[in-house]
Amino acid sequence: MIEFQRLPTNVKPTNYDIELKPDMEKFAFTGKISIKIEVNKTLTEITLNALEINIVKANLVKDDNSTLNTKSIKYSTENETVTLEFEEVVPQKATLNMHFNGILNDKMKGFYRSKYFTTNGEERHAAVTQFEATDARRCFPCWDEPAIKATFDISIVVPQNRVALSNMPVKTNELLDDDLQKLSFEKTPIMSTYLVAVVVGEFDFVEDKSSDGVTVRVYTPLGKKEQGLFALKVATKVLPYYNDYFKIAYPLPKMDLIAIADFSAGAMENWGLITYRETFVLVDPDNTSLIRKQSIALTVGHEIAHQWFGNLVTMEWWTHLWLNEGYASFVEFLCVNHLFPEYDIWTQFVTDMYTKALELDALQNSHPIEVEVGHPTEIDEIFDEISYNKGASIIRMLHNYLGDEAFRKGMNVYLTRHQYGNTSTENLWKALEEGSGSDMRIEPIMSTWVKQKGYPVISVSCKQHENKRHLKISQEKFIADGSKPDSEYFWMVPITISTAQDPSKIEKSFILETKNAEVVIDNLPSEKWIKLNPGTVSYYRTRYTTDMLLQFVPAIRDMTLPPLDRLGLIDDAFALVQAGQISTVDVLQLIDAYRNETNFTVWTAITNSLSKMQAILSHTQVSEKFNKYGQNLYAPVAEKLGWNVSKGEHHLSTLLRSLVLHRLISFSCDETIKEAKQRFEDHINGVNLLPADLRSVCYKAVLQTGDLSTFEQMLKLYRRTDLHEEKDRISRALGSITNIDLLFEVIKFAMSEEVRAQDAVFIIVAVALNPKGRDIAWNFFKENSETLLQKYQGGFLLARLVKYLTENFASLEMAKEIELFFNKHDFPGTERTVKQSIETIILNAKWLERDLDKIALYLC
Repeated sequence: MIEFQRLPTNVKPTNYDIELKPDMEKFAFTGKISIKIEVNKTLTEITLNALEINIVKANLVKDDNSTLNTKSIKYSTENETVTLEFEEVVPQKATLNMHFNGILNDKMKGFYRSKYFTTNGEERHAAVTQFEATDARRCFPCWDEPAIKATFDISIVVPQNRVALSNMPVKTNELLDDDLQKLSFEKTPIMSTYLVAVVVGEFDFVEDKSSDGVTVRVYTPLGKKEQGLFALKVATKVLPYYNDYFKIAYPLPKMDLIAIADFSAGAMENWGLITYRETFVLVDPDNTSLIRKQSIALTVGHEIAHQWFGNLVTMEWWTHLWLNEGYASFVEFLCVNHLFPEYDIWTQFVTDMYTKALELDALQNSHPIEVEVGHPTEIDEIFDEISYNKGASIIRMLHNYLGDEAFRKGMNVYLTRHQYGNTSTENLWKALEEGSGSDMRIEPIMSTWVKQKGYPVISVSCKQHENKRHLKISQEKFIADGSKPDSEYFWMVPITISTAQDPSKIEKSFILETKNAEVVIDNLPSEKWIKLNPGTVSYYRTRYTTDMLLQFVPAIRDMTLPPLDRLGLIDDAFALVQAGQISTVDVLQLIDAYRNETNFTVWTAITNSLSKMQAILSHTQVSEKFNKYGQNLYAPVAEKLGWNVSKGEHHLSTLLRSLVLHRLISFSCDETIKEAKQRFEDHINGVNLLPADLRSVCYKAVLQTGDLSTFEQMLKLYRRTDLHEEKDRISRALGSITNIDLLFEVIKFAMSEEVRAQDAVFIIVAVALNPKGRDIAWNFFKENSETLLQKYQGGFLLARLVKYLTENFASLEMAKEIELFFNKHDFPGTERTVKQSIETIILNAKWLERDLDKIALYLC
């Protein structure tokens, strides 16, 4: 681990006055900065952050306007700092002036360039900033830590025919020589450096005002402003919803959302200027799928939530990242549920967020929600399912426990008390305790979820005495490999219980404050089911006795058991299979009860589990038999839905159709593939265009058995479209090809100039997820590791690439090979990901060793 120290606290900036001048021809920029500072210690040198920028000149101006020159300027690349040594003692108040220059890089971090095309096809570049977590220092010298807040006066010198945006509205526009202009923006509120934003380029926009008077604009590529209308509608409704929910008005006069062509993350919550990858903000009415539209609504809701949770109130250090991301990941579902009740979004929360968190968090190499981080390479790695998904899941659990009214009051206390400041997790618990208006102690409960990794499995057994059910409940740490924890773990667990008498009613509710407890349920006949964690709200898994589990089967078949409970049962069962605590065959028999299932999200949970199983069995001779099993399971659902959208069809039915047809194609269903190919032919011949929701399905069907001409045909489609979403669909479908020679061509295409760096990762991953491409992708990674490291180091994409390239192997030999490779090759920011992948491979191998023969017998 790299030795790391935070910046000295002897100097505090209060205001930055920054002027930036990007040169889009030379891919460089110059800048000058004046920082008002306060000094609380006698010193002759100042250390602040700077990386990959060159400070040409620096001095201090004292209050009497006299100047103090620098004696030396020393950089530390390892610490990402610069130290300015002065000729004499630095005064208590002064202005630090610097002139500097840097490169508009192609790494999608700091101040970087993003390629775009004009409406007549001319290639140009925008200048864009992406500073979270620690990349403001790549643009200007600064105290680049979230707790060191200041105000910012930003100016940009750009050509007069370019749009320039920053966090605040334009204050003045001065026309200069050489067709340049200097745009100066209003002073920002007090904020952290990672939230500063600048964008320069050519854009169209659509504009509206929210009901509370905030001007909202969505900036789009030229000629595509109508594609910003959906995000505009969402944003103008989300702002007043949050204003009302938090009881604190959005503090800036404007809100801009902008689509960026090259962007490593999905979106970034810069205060007043939210940047998005194009596919997370643009909606083409004819070509955007419903699932993508839903994702855009959630992403807009997430980033706007950050304007309060993260921007107005900011975590003190990245250890508390979850305060930003976990909360915003919860609230995005609150607001989308308010705006689009037809999405049934809280049911989808469980498969999108909750179960993904449980899966990662069961690994030995998980980490607590709060994890000590220092160097930037460590910070990048915690932007994961623990900070986002587990954070959101425990907030949801707490929201359910407190009730919405108390929760809202607590949020208002928290945001009001700490606005424009910084906090730690304990501040949130105190505010929520006050909001609850009782003597309730939240901190002792929630610290068990935040400060230790993992979660419990609650084991429950039952005995009948007359008309009463006596439950024995116990908790222990759940570990994916079924092993016992190496130390003592204990959680304070919110337990709720429902029964078959009234599935919508909570029969019992209490906090499990001990390892074991006994509960009595009155007036319940012995044949009736009992369900722990109704609604799948509390963050744990449940292990029932076989008899108790079998009691659910009739209620699953007739769907009287609510969807979230049907979903939770199957997800828990598969986790227990992986841990070797129940047999795979037992769970496959349980799935048989779901054949009448109609709920999209329940099918998503079944699909998530069966997809993992299919990937692991692809290493074996059982693969074809499992494909037949999958076809038999999904075909009746597909037949009921058909291929065509019916009039007035429910949102979730459209999503379900896409899901089941996709699975049938992955299971090599001849009938489905034949129909998909015919529809694809009609599509490319202009006879009948494919609806956006079925394009991925049909593209994969065609490519799965395709040859070189099919590959070239898809590349033509890729080159013909200028919609990023369509390019994504096509390029990721290329990974479905089963011709090994062509899979090499797919990877070559991914690394070509035709594909943006942000997208290349997902094409390589698509090849890796294909059993025929697994070894090809891994060998490519090994042979090109230096190139990939240089291209993606210091961002989120490298860890994602490592994860999906490796975790679908299923042999101890591959686990060893991958471990040896990463021991010899340093990939900063992926250390934990590598350990998690190796652990997953070992789990896969042991699962096969344990259950393969039984599965083969069952599938015969």
